[in-house]
Amino acid sequence: MSTNISIKRIDDHVNFEAVNSRGKSIFMDGTDKIGGKGNGVSPMETLLMGLAGCSGIDVVLILKKMKQQIDDIQMDVSAEIEKMGDYKRYSTINVHFNIWGDIKEKKVEKAIKMSIEKYCSVAKTLEKASDITSTYTLNPEK
Repeated sequence: MSTNISIKRIDDHVNFEAVNSRGKSIFMDGTDKIGGKGNGVSPMETLLMGLAGCSGIDVVLILKKMKQQIDDIQMDVSAEIEKMGDYKRYSTINVHFNIWGDIKEKKVEKAIKMSIEKYCSVAKTLEKASDITSTYTLNPEK
């Protein structure tokens, strides 16, 4: 099994369009410090977005399989950046889940744990380089 992504530069700065094999795209751009124009997310931010999206999909599917009524879900990701010589990396990443619905708390805990520790391919890829944690709030005020 393989995945193919095509990325092309779309201006004379550092703005890129990334396209997957299904034709879906995102735009990435560098910070203004390196010539970016604010036309996309940074490559590092795409890692965090991928983690939140992957784990969010897992949690929804797991809770549905557990016959829990999930009305809405939102993930907020925070990360600490550590300078490592010539590059930076995320040393710690926390995914906070806000989940609404008629859901048992133990089921939420189990679904999140299963996603982060077992099923989410992005988390499994990042865990060797970063300490990934998760937190949640069940039925917070909107």
